[in-house]
Amino acid sequence: MSTEPDYNSLDPEERTNKYWALFSIALGILSLCAALVPICGSASSLLGLGLGMLGLRSDENRRMAKIGISVSALGLLISIVYSMMLFAQP
Repeated sequence: MSTEPDYNSLDPEERTNKYWALFSIALGILSLCAALVPICGSASSLLGLGLGMLGLRSDENRRMAKIGISVSALGLLISIVYSMMLFAQP
């Protein structure tokens, strides 16, 4: 027998919160890659922050949501700094 939990038997709300946390991590990683284009990087990181906040409602996946929020915040910070450097050139 497998000790791995069956995700289909989870509460639907818990499963949805798990997906929000996973999408937050994915968008955070995408925002790190897209940070060189300030509009794309900031948009994906803001969306990742929002989905991470939705994922925090989960009891089991709170850690994944916190990772998604921190990676998205880092992507937003890099995007803001890069846009300031790009537009502040003489």
